[in-house]
Amino acid sequence: MLFCNTQDLQTILNILYILNELLTVGGGRRVGVFVSKGGTGILLQLVLSGSKESPPSEELMLQLHSLLAKVGPKDRKFGVKARLNGALNVTVNLLKQNLQNHKLLLPCLQVLRVYSSNSVNAVSLGKNGVLELMFKIIGPYSKKNTKTNARRAVDRAHVPVLLYIYQDWHRNDTRHRHMLIRKGILGCLKNITNIKLGRKAFIDADGMRILYNTSTVSTVTKLPKSCAGVWYSGLSSTLDHILPATGLVQGMERVALEGAGPQSGAGGGGGGVNRHYRQPPLLAGGVAARQGGGAEETLAEEWAEEEGGEGAVLEVPDTALLLPLHDPDLYVEMVKSTRSVPQYSEVAYPDYFGHVAPTFREHILERVYGVQRTKIFQDIERLIHPNDILDKVVYDLDIQSCPVIDDGESLKFNSQFESGNLRKAIQVRKFEYDLVLNSDINSNHYHQWFYFEVSGMRVGAPYRFNIINCEKSNSQFNYGMQVLMYSVQEAISGRPRWVRTGTDICYYKNHFSRSSIAAGGQKGKSYYTMTFSMTFNHKDDVCYFAYHYPYTYSTLKMHLQKLEALRTPQIYMRQDVLCETLGGNSCPLLTITAMPESTSNDQICQFRNRPLVFLSARVHPGETNASWVMKGTLEFLMGSSPLAHSLREAYIFKIVPMLNPDGVVNGNHRCSLSGEDLNRQWQSPSPELHPTIYHTKSLLQYLAAIQRAPLVFCDYHGHSRKKNVFMYGCSLKETVWQTNISATSCELHEDLGYRTLPKILSQTAPAFSMASCSFVVERSKEATARVVVWREIGVQRSYTMESTLCGCDQGKYKVGSPGAGKVFGQMCRDRV
Repeated sequence: MLFCNTQDLQTILNILYILNELLTVGGGRRVGVFVSKGGTGILLQLVLSGSKESPPSEELMLQLHSLLAKVGPKDRKFGVKARLNGALNVTVNLLKQNLQNHKLLLPCLQVLRVYSSNSVNAVSLGKNGVLELMFKIIGPYSKKNTKTNARRAVDRAHVPVLLYIYQDWHRNDTRHRHMLIRKGILGCLKNITNIKLGRKAFIDADGMRILYNTSTVSTVTKLPKSCAGVWYSGLSSTLDHILPATGLVQGMERVALEGAGPQSGAGGGGGGVNRHYRQPPLLAGGVAARQGGGAEETLAEEWAEEEGGEGAVLEVPDTALLLPLHDPDLYVEMVKSTRSVPQYSEVAYPDYFGHVAPTFREHILERVYGVQRTKIFQDIERLIHPNDILDKVVYDLDIQSCPVIDDGESLKFNSQFESGNLRKAIQVRKFEYDLVLNSDINSNHYHQWFYFEVSGMRVGAPYRFNIINCEKSNSQFNYGMQVLMYSVQEAISGRPRWVRTGTDICYYKNHFSRSSIAAGGQKGKSYYTMTFSMTFNHKDDVCYFAYHYPYTYSTLKMHLQKLEALRTPQIYMRQDVLCETLGGNSCPLLTITAMPESTSNDQICQFRNRPLVFLSARVHPGETNASWVMKGTLEFLMGSSPLAHSLREAYIFKIVPMLNPDGVVNGNHRCSLSGEDLNRQWQSPSPELHPTIYHTKSLLQYLAAIQRAPLVFCDYHGHSRKKNVFMYGCSLKETVWQTNISATSCELHEDLGYRTLPKILSQTAPAFSMASCSFVVERSKEATARVVVWREIGVQRSYTMESTLCGCDQGKYKVGSPGAGKVFGQMCRDRV
């Protein structure tokens, strides 16, 4: 009211001083109240009326714009109000008239930035020459709708000017007092390179070399901690934006990242799922074995024959005592009946001979400071020094005649075995290889799972492997997780085990852009690189690398057959075929409970009326830890412990241990042969395309129809971005509380029993984290198993159980605690 009732400049200024102080100290709440009382309109009116004075009062404009800079972000209609009021042009004119008046310039720029958050304002400002004005003062301007302005910047040759200014600031600001200015210039470059012309102008101006040189000089490494974060965030975000279209390596542009699915020979979908493979001996890795149904030569004789020398003997590790459920000969028999798209004829050594859990402590790797920056700079060096790049394809599934290079200068790769996944290997430097993963079959994305073989290595050489087409935006590889390696030399020396290995591990966005088709319709998304380095300890070794401990479909069939031997007269175990998959593999269904003590009516009645517990696993093939947890569950339920006996007496367990056999067999990460995520098909599964989901849901519906719906449903999964083990459940109340659904708590009546099982697990299983559990039903998860079983079948205790791919940061399995090395085997048993 005082504003409206006075024309005295000093009175208005006094009121503005008080307001400035009140809103500065009071924070967002006071600003919100000010906006709600119409304060924005009054300030804008004062700006307009004050501009009509000749000349305008500098102090008045300073105070008004300082206030508008605080108020504007809290007023959703600020940009519209300023445009309609005419204040937009007043601020622009003030800027033009006060380019050297830094005191007034800053608040005007801050207000202009808020104005520009409105897209109409941003376009209008660009047309009215504000872009040129910004280049004169190198200040921030809107990040929205900058394509037209970016084109103007290119057309008027501002890119070389920006690069020169950046170099000049970098060279002269030796005490790092103006980091925000350098970051602002990098932000300008980032926005300009948002368009193709901008990226070309940046490359033509030698921008990559300039940024690289200014980023690697010694002065940068001595940045104060307070400045380093500002500078590096600006540089890395700019490079992340610029790299995708700069063609860092000429040869790398020919890598078919997008076609890693629906092309022939790729194991993908579309018109061809045929892969062309040579027909080698049954055992991969140069280790010969019995042919399927062929001769009966001994392994040692075949090994000698394969090597072509005398006395070359393969000493087969005896794991029978360590792995009672593993039998190499039985595994081969299981392989014969497993159907794959490529018609695999090889067996990977780790799957054939098995592996034992490590007896030593496996530490989560401590990440070296600056490793990601180093890796990105090494990628940039490919553009700057193209002559250093070999660009030699040493392995390619797409080319049937691709030679196996054996020149002693290159590694040899292979992935043509069950669950294997590696599409292409390119030698880029003497000891560095870029690796391209296959997409899921009949899909052009879901690149994450890997399992491949390497041989022909040199002892002690510093090899670097870059898996360059990962898709997840983050990974536990950035938080201590290591790749898994299995050494044949170690195995035949009596140590058949997968071990965590690799150094300089990091996971970062790279310069390869994903097409909108492969990115679910989104434009501008990039692939990610998972990189690791290592040295090999044995000459003529054959090593396998994997994303996580592999567990094949043939392994499951072998384990189920071996479990039959554990059955006693007191244990009821039946194995049925739930259905046949799209690829022609059978999906097992197990029933485990206790046999009735007698054939009396009471005992038979108790037997039939035991509550059901329904368990499933491995709907996502890349989450192999789900199968290991399921294996631990089955072994426990078939065991002789008093607890197992009481559980069998109390419940009937219905178990589908592998919901996606086809995806597992063919090395997929997430999908089945239909190219779809089966855990998003539960609402309306197709009997033809999603048979395992269709028949599992039908079984649950039948059980519900006869009043035998399960007491508990739990689907086992693996998690790549969190530690520990935890559950997702379903709660109507918690969903309402944490979303904007209009319902009051008093209208909702819900039994808290859905929290009981997670609570028990958190108290009994050291790996389980109650804090990581969630019971909110998200819209994106409405077609998943747990939600559909909860909503349609009526199972209140319906869960997804997630197990980390990395490790634990709590309890006795926390890294550094006694016995942490036995996590692999013990965690599986404890999770039961």
